[in-house]
Amino acid sequence: MVSKDRTQGRNQLRVGRLVKAHGLKGALKLELYTDNPERRFVPGSAFTLQVPEASPWHGKDITVREYRVMNGNPVVFFEDVDDRNAAESLVRAILWMDQDEDEVEDNAWFDHQLVGLDVVRDDTVIGRVVRVEHLPAQDLLIVKPSTSGAADEVMVPFVEAIVPTVDVAAGRVIVTPPAGLFEELPESEDDAAPSDAAE
Repeated sequence: MVSKDRTQGRNQLRVGRLVKAHGLKGALKLELYTDNPERRFVPGSAFTLQVPEASPWHGKDITVREYRVMNGNPVVFFEDVDDRNAAESLVRAILWMDQDEDEVEDNAWFDHQLVGLDVVRDDTVIGRVVRVEHLPAQDLLIVKPSTSGAADEVMVPFVEAIVPTVDVAAGRVIVTPPAGLFEELPESEDDAAPSDAAE
């Protein structure tokens, strides 16, 4: 999980995504990006909304009225969201909240902590993180490969299976990318040349 530096001097942590309206009273089911939802979603907590520019919620903040777990699913109610229609207008919105840098959450980093880190595979530096992109499904580390002739940039899904270790103090991230992510796969013998024509 990455904490995006949304504005200069203001660090924000991505804590959840609103996935669907729940019931008729404005509740929304949450996909959590935080290990501590009971602390993040207390009544009165305010979030910055990441929504398309065409959304009526663009540029607005929203405040928690109530958070609960219903049938095993995290559900949140917001102030001024009183019915299902209002809730549906928020579906797919991503929630960000202000966070102090001395407040630590497991597996959470700020963008500026990741940019500039060496990317290491098998004890060899293969590139450097140049920026972080935040997509609804996952974050991407955008890596500038260090080898000439490689792609200008490589998009690395920021998931534990591919980026198992982030060591900000050591200035590196360790990656275990699938074959072909950082280099072109060699052609197989079947693809290398057409087979001889049948006699």
